[in-house]
Amino acid sequence: MGSRDLFARIDTPAVVIDVAQAERNIRRFQDYADAHGLKLRPHIKTHKLPFLAKAQIAAGAIGITCQKIGEAEVMADAGLTDILITYNILGAAKVLRLAALARRCKLAVVADNSAVVDGLSAVFAQEPAPLEVLVECDTGAGRCGVQNAEEVVALARRIAAAPGLTFGGLMTYPPMRDEAKVDTWLSQAQQALSAAGLPCPRVSSGGTPNMWRAHDITSATEHRAGTYIYNDRSLIKAGVAKPEDCALSVLATVVSRPTETRAIIDAGTKTLTSDLLGLSGYGHVVEAPEARIVGLSEEHGTLDLSATDWRPEVGDRLRIIPNHACVVSNMVDSVWLLQNGTVTQESVAARGKIT
Repeated sequence: MGSRDLFARIDTPAVVIDVAQAERNIRRFQDYADAHGLKLRPHIKTHKLPFLAKAQIAAGAIGITCQKIGEAEVMADAGLTDILITYNILGAAKVLRLAALARRCKLAVVADNSAVVDGLSAVFAQEPAPLEVLVECDTGAGRCGVQNAEEVVALARRIAAAPGLTFGGLMTYPPMRDEAKVDTWLSQAQQALSAAGLPCPRVSSGGTPNMWRAHDITSATEHRAGTYIYNDRSLIKAGVAKPEDCALSVLATVVSRPTETRAIIDAGTKTLTSDLLGLSGYGHVVEAPEARIVGLSEEHGTLDLSATDWRPEVGDRLRIIPNHACVVSNMVDSVWLLQNGTVTQESVAARGKIT
C-alpha cells in the first residue's frame, strides 16, 4: 500500500513520523560520533518518545539529555537510566522531584550560579548519593552560562564543597559556528580547573546545526544533538540535511481555494510552529517546493501559489516539512508512525512537560 493510501486513513492536521528515516538519521550520526571518538547524548525534546530514545541508546548513545524534570521523569518511567538535565533548576518543589528522580536513574544537572547550587545542596545533603553538577558555560551563544575560566573555577569549587553535590565537569550550548573559539574557551577552562586541583570528568557540547563539525571542538567528550533524528527546514537551510532526510512532516488538507494563486490549509500555528529561524515562510511543501506558506493563523495556513504551476483542489492533501520540528512535537498529543507499510498512532509521552 502506498503512502498516499496510508495517509488517507489519517485525519488532518496530523504529524507523521517516517520511522525508517528516523532510524537512518540515528545511525548516520552515531556512526559519525563513533568515528571521531565522541560520546553521543541525544536530546529527547525533539521527539519526546521513549521508544525513539531507546533506539538512540541501542545504536550506541551513552545516555539522553532532557531540558525539564517532567521530560526526565517520563523517560525514567520508560526505563531510561542515564539522564542529563541541561537547565538551571530552582525552587524546593522542583529539587525534591529531582531527588526522587535521582534515586531511580543516573542523573546529572547543570548550574551557572550559586543560588542553583545552594538550592540543590539543601536537598541533596539529605540524600544517600551525591548529585553530579556540571558548570554551564557561555562560550559565545549568549544564553545561560558563566562567562570565563575564573568564574568556572569559582563555581566548580562551590559545587565540590557543597554537601550532597559533586562537580562533574563543563556543559555548553555553543554558537553554531566558531568551533575554534569555543574549543579555546573550553580548553582554558579545563586548564584553570586543573591548576586549581579540580578534575573535569566530562565536557558536554551540543547542537544539531553544528553536528558534522562537533569533532572540531576537541575539548568536548560528548555531544548533545536533538533535531538530527527528524531534521527540519531550518537544517535544510543550514546545509545539514536534505528534504529526503526529514522524518517528520505535517499532513494537511486544502480547505479553501479563494483565488487562483491562493490555497488555505487546515494547519496553522497550533500545528506548524510560528518559528521562522531566519527563514521566509512557515514550511517546505513536499509536493510543490515553490509554493510558499506565507501566513498562519491559529487554525489556517495561507499558501501563495504564484511561483508554481501546482494547483491543488479543495480536499487535496499535502505534506509540510516544518521550520522547527521540536516545537511541532510538543503541540500534538499523538503522532502517526509510518513503518513497514502501516500507520499507527503513538502518544507523545513527554508532551507538555514544561516543569
